[in-house]
Amino acid sequence: MMPSPRADALLELLFPLWQLIIGVVVALVLVIATYRLALRGPSRMRTVLLVTGAAIVGLTVFGILSARSA
Repeated sequence: MMPSPRADALLELLFPLWQLIIGVVVALVLVIATYRLALRGPSRMRTVLLVTGAAIVGLTVFGILSARSA
């Protein structure tokens, strides 16, 4: 059973709204987690920043390598 073109158009209009909601929730969780880690002290914050930086570099390298092979 195929959805009607109206349903597809409605989903296309709502899709950016879902992205916005997910982005706001992720940003809120990030702010709360950063605040709680900052309360624990500088040594934990340094470790978290190193792990986060390594994850960002790893995801970037993975993205570049996967884009080249496609």
